[in-house]
Amino acid sequence: MSAVFGRVPGAVVDDEGLRHVGNPLSEQRALAAGAALAPLGDRRVLAVSGEDRLSWLDSLASQALTGLAPGESSELLILDPHGHVEHAASVLDDGETTWLIADAGDADALLAWLVRMRFRLRVAPRDAGGEHAVVGGTAAAIGGISPASPAGVPLVWHDPWPGVAAGGHGYAAAEPHPGADRDWVEAIVTRAEEERIADAAAAGTLALAGLAAADALRIAAWRPRWSAEADERALPHEVDWLRTAVHLSKGCYRGQETVAKVHNLGHPPRRLVALQLDGSGSVLPEPGAAVRVGDDAVGTVTSVALHYEEGPIALALVRRSTPVDAGLAVDTADGPVAAAQEVVVPPDAGATASVPRLPRIGRRRAAQPPAGASVE
Repeated sequence: MSAVFGRVPGAVVDDEGLRHVGNPLSEQRALAAGAALAPLGDRRVLAVSGEDRLSWLDSLASQALTGLAPGESSELLILDPHGHVEHAASVLDDGETTWLIADAGDADALLAWLVRMRFRLRVAPRDAGGEHAVVGGTAAAIGGISPASPAGVPLVWHDPWPGVAAGGHGYAAAEPHPGADRDWVEAIVTRAEEERIADAAAAGTLALAGLAAADALRIAAWRPRWSAEADERALPHEVDWLRTAVHLSKGCYRGQETVAKVHNLGHPPRRLVALQLDGSGSVLPEPGAAVRVGDDAVGTVTSVALHYEEGPIALALVRRSTPVDAGLAVDTADGPVAAAQEVVVPPDAGATASVPRLPRIGRRRAAQPPAGASVE
């Protein structure tokens, strides 16, 4: 992670990147309003060049990518043979190279796996993190910087969440979905542009928000991330990831049989819930904290934040059988705190699910101006 943002007044930087610049709640507000940018040091950029890159990735991943046009945004998952999520990445192609934005903690493993899967195809995956960084914000905020464009197409990824992409399926029944108004864009920038952004922030001419602010907005939108919601047994169905990262009718790929079986014949064994936490105390639970019904542990917290409007919130994975009206409690260092659950993935998700969905979306062009599964 580049340390360039350590010179910004008030900056708190850790191994992942810029954590905050003094006031995470105000930073959330500014980030949501398009008045700040978030340097995303917890992301890393990979690049795949070669004539076969899109068809090759299509054959490996959960998403249909063969027809991905230059400037379009997508998302992929790499699953194990049993359908568990092993890797995840945001996807953007510029006509010459496919660019992947991966969680920094997964990038090395994802790259190593891609290199092993090259065979004789004309593809060349590589680490592009030394040359490029990632900055996030609204489309308007990103419009104020200069994304990299090595092939003439600006490398700007528009998050499709929470729309339902072609071939996808949404389980969440909330209307409107809490992420319906989410405006989130991630730009791949050169290291020189990253330095320019840091200089402007240090001079007070550009406002920054930290990773804490970006994550709080993500959690409020029920948006899953590999580094948080994807443990070793996660299925995409459990966190509503079929919306944006899975094409249910594309060709074969590893894990496809489980994806189809759970969706068409069964139910995922766990389900994602959003938690509104009792804010009377001062201690938030840690990721991994137990979620309980009485004394019975029924799940674990995956992400937690103090939101500028909603207060203490979290995402958690709980047993599918956990009643939707159950009173929950979450372990903290100061003892359990009450948690009201909001259903993200309903207990009947899969074969018997019938929930309203957001309109299907097309991939957005980055070149446009800112504007072990159980079967029952």
